[in-house]
Amino acid sequence: MISEIPDSPAAAVDEAIVAAKRAQAGWERLPAIKRAGFLRQISAKIRDNVEPIARVIAEEQGKILDLARVEAAFTADYIDYMAEWARRIEGEIILSDREGENIFLFRQPMGVIAGILPWNFPFFLIARKMAPALMTGNTIVIKPSEETPNNAALFARLVTETDLPKGVFNMVYGRGGITGRALTRHADVRMVSFTGSVETGSKIMAEDAANITKVNLELGGKAPAIVVADADLDLAAKMIKQGRILNTGQVCNAPERVYVDRRVSDQFVEKLAAEMRATRYGDPLIDMGPIINKAGVAKITELVEGAQAVAGSKVADLGQSNHFEPTVLVNCRQDMDVIRKEVFGPVLPVVTFDDLDQAIAYANDTTFGLTSSIYTRTTRATSGRRCAPATSCTSAKLTSTARTSRRCRATTPATATAAPGSGAPTASTACASTRKRTWPISSTATCRARKTWKRSVSRPKPPVPGAGL
Repeated sequence: MISEIPDSPAAAVDEAIVAAKRAQAGWERLPAIKRAGFLRQISAKIRDNVEPIARVIAEEQGKILDLARVEAAFTADYIDYMAEWARRIEGEIILSDREGENIFLFRQPMGVIAGILPWNFPFFLIARKMAPALMTGNTIVIKPSEETPNNAALFARLVTETDLPKGVFNMVYGRGGITGRALTRHADVRMVSFTGSVETGSKIMAEDAANITKVNLELGGKAPAIVVADADLDLAAKMIKQGRILNTGQVCNAPERVYVDRRVSDQFVEKLAAEMRATRYGDPLIDMGPIINKAGVAKITELVEGAQAVAGSKVADLGQSNHFEPTVLVNCRQDMDVIRKEVFGPVLPVVTFDDLDQAIAYANDTTFGLTSSIYTRTTRATSGRRCAPATSCTSAKLTSTARTSRRCRATTPATATAAPGSGAPTASTACASTRKRTWPISSTATCRARKTWKRSVSRPKPPVPGAGL
């Protein structure tokens, strides 16, 4: 045992919300540039404490220390990024149909926002909820995961060392069924932003219906990786492995299923299995840490049961913690649970395909979205195909009107794109996006695009200069 936390009752949650509501009016009246200044104070405190933050994250969540350092540093960068919106949030003047009249559109804060967090990137996700909420004049109450409360307590302590007015940022600890439920059902909460499982997100949406509370949900992923016959198989195996073992596979946009051309499947599986077997884990934590808890281990064990493994497939016999062997499964079918459900662990199920159209159909055959990747050496494999996203945006005061056009663009092997979750270059085909939208004054609004692929008879358009992820 490394700590004990309270299971905050409804009375404690109400106290935090009352404090946030009391502080919100004064916070909203501050010019945005002054609110940005307070955010920069928080980011500066984080940069001064990266090492102790990283050690707390690694201790309670099992993340390897280098990745925990990245998380701490990136959190500061993200807060600074949101602070820059002080100069970017604008209203609109809309022409009226009536003579002598113009319509003025103002962005207004919502009020009190509730942020409910998962445990996989616990420190960063505090900022992910807090920074946009505060920047846009809202106040917030955060409930961290009961699995990772210590880093949240450290975050709160650093905030108290800044000049941020009291009540603007608040934190309550406890389990979802008690503390989380009190937070989501409170009538003074104007929006709930949640990152986590589909099951919990569905429950939150049902709870919020009673007060017609807005919800912002980021729920799971089942990212496909397609390996075409002409791909650099060594590169594909290496990048897919790196994406999968990142944070022990407990990342929503990590590759969760692999589709490989039948003609090269034996070669690719051999290389992928070798990469996964070479993963170092245990004590010291070098490449990969443990699964978050025994329930997570049990879920992974159940999903891989009955599948044919060429690497791993069981709990690691280390005599300690919740380590699961890096696993490669073969001869998988599209209807298997390990293909349909989110595994959230170091497991790579492999499905073979006969042509790219079948692979694309398999990749799109999911209720999840987030990311996808394709590995090929040439543009021929993807010529004539476009990706058409189905985009759903939720905002706080106003609903974002997003018109998104995406097209596939081919790059040369020298300018390859990055594999989901790995941060490293991989394939030679990417999706470029151009977007025109009105900026919502959302406290934690998020646009999520689920990519789908369609065959097009037209030739691919040239790449958009500077297009990013």
